[in-house]
Amino acid sequence: MVDENKFFREATLRICGNLEIEKALYNCFMYIRDYIPADIILFTVYDPNLGIGEIIAKVNISGGELASTKVIFSSSTRQLIDAMRNNYQTMPRVLIGDRVNDHPIMKALSENIGYPDTAFMAIGPKPEWNLFGGIVIGNHAGKKYSEEQVRLFALLNDPLAIALSNYLRYREVLRLKDLLVDDNRYLHEELRQQTGEEIVGANFGLKQVMEMVRQVSPLTSPVLLLGETGTGKEVIATAIHNLSPRRNGPFIKVNCGAIPESLMDSELFGHDKGAFTGAFFQKRGRFERAHGGTLFLDEIGELTPGVQIRLLRVIQEKEIERVGGTEPVPVDIRVIAATHRNLEDMLTNGGFREDLYFRLKVFPVVIPPLRERRADIPALIQHFMMKKAREMGLLEIPTLEQGVVDKLINYSWPGNVRELQNAVERALILCKGKPLIFDDIRDDVSQTTSNVPQTNTSSIALDQIISQHIMRALENTGGRVGGEKGAAKLLKMNPSTLRAKMRKLHIPFGRKR
Repeated sequence: MVDENKFFREATLRICGNLEIEKALYNCFMYIRDYIPADIILFTVYDPNLGIGEIIAKVNISGGELASTKVIFSSSTRQLIDAMRNNYQTMPRVLIGDRVNDHPIMKALSENIGYPDTAFMAIGPKPEWNLFGGIVIGNHAGKKYSEEQVRLFALLNDPLAIALSNYLRYREVLRLKDLLVDDNRYLHEELRQQTGEEIVGANFGLKQVMEMVRQVSPLTSPVLLLGETGTGKEVIATAIHNLSPRRNGPFIKVNCGAIPESLMDSELFGHDKGAFTGAFFQKRGRFERAHGGTLFLDEIGELTPGVQIRLLRVIQEKEIERVGGTEPVPVDIRVIAATHRNLEDMLTNGGFREDLYFRLKVFPVVIPPLRERRADIPALIQHFMMKKAREMGLLEIPTLEQGVVDKLINYSWPGNVRELQNAVERALILCKGKPLIFDDIRDDVSQTTSNVPQTNTSSIALDQIISQHIMRALENTGGRVGGEKGAAKLLKMNPSTLRAKMRKLHIPFGRKR
């Protein structure tokens, strides 16, 4: 007589003893062979919507292996399976057969079992689990299973079904993880292309800034971005991250001026469970979330003195302490800080710590305001018109009123690029299919400089702006279109595409030029 309690315990321990289902099944298989004739065990699942069965794991004397063998059942077999599911309470707990080829359901799986004369037993999860499938055991000698062997196999119904259910959930988690990794990789690449290489003005007004970006990006040194509000400090910070070895890591943005002082420590450094009233669980702060990547601290001049001290310690020691925590947490981050305020004036009146200032000012990058790089305005107008037109679902991009480009170039733009973007969007909303006029923008001739590009105000089409942009690129490359030092490389375009565009715009190149 077999001790059923011992059999159940030992078999269950082997089923639950390994996270890899094929190894757990193999260990169980090798144990129960001493009590039940067995040459093979199959884990199968059934999709009632598609009428497809799938063998997901297979075990024999040689070992266990994962599988994904799909079997399409006939309509009559699907009806039989549905009837068995609906009458589960009256069905025997173990399905028994002397020969797989004689059973309508098992016959479809016989090719995978390998022997048409294999005797088998099968058990399945309970219907209330909302899981359709089964665990099949068979012996190739065709030995009929005795009542005691059937009873022993029935004891393993729940542990085997739980193992099957857990594996299916685990497989779905792995599938979703792969999707997330793939999506993350795709989005990183999209972001890198949009901000890391295609910054408007990167080869003109922002050329010096981008040269500094390329110098500092491969390093781990802190970067301090300085410039007026709206100049694009966040875009430059994103470019530094995307051009760095940390590009596949997280890029966490923190607006230091938008977080209430009472929540600053918790948001930046996190907190442990029970650290304060309402802290019902442990929370990771922005520093922990940026581990292995980059932390962008925008408007760092808004930090309180207490947070400045802790930030200095993080930069120096590479570790943080959560609110209410007792042990330091190591973090591997790169800090990029930005502000529109004059930190040197804040040092004088005690608003900013001197040691933190010099720790952050390892590599300062000053982003010029838009009024100091007016040559970029035509390209920015083109960029924002196309971008906002797509967002609004406009079928055609409106043209510009005669002389409007000169008007926009002559304006001082106190709000910088952000103000220009908003002005373009506002003009698109108001245009109603007519040329954009920018009535709310007034000329400011006194602010113009000798670097203002000459525009042909006789043309009001967007193609004129594109044409001027291409011609400036040709001037910078000595008229060369292709090659490493050509205009196509400068404009991030395929040389053939650029030549086709130049023919359309009647821009001479090659011998004609």
